[in-house]
Amino acid sequence: MASKNIGIKEAVYERLKAHKRGDESFSDTLDRLLEELDSDWRTNAGFLSQQAADDLEAAVEQGFADLDAAFDEDGDEIDERLSGES
Repeated sequence: MASKNIGIKEAVYERLKAHKRGDESFSDTLDRLLEELDSDWRTNAGFLSQQAADDLEAAVEQGFADLDAAFDEDGDEIDERLSGES
């Protein structure tokens, strides 16, 4: 397997070393820590552009408004049926 050398600050090395388990290599430690990050939903939070996020928010708000209107309509119809007006 190919490998690469990277330079890291001594403080970062010490933090990484503190995360090592048993006879785990630094590569294995980094792989495990990155896997844990990738499985966290917060890792991908914020991946939308501001415009896409604004568009999505507007679509969700419109969906809620449409749903509220549908419930209001259905509620009025139910009220009429219960009161015997239909």
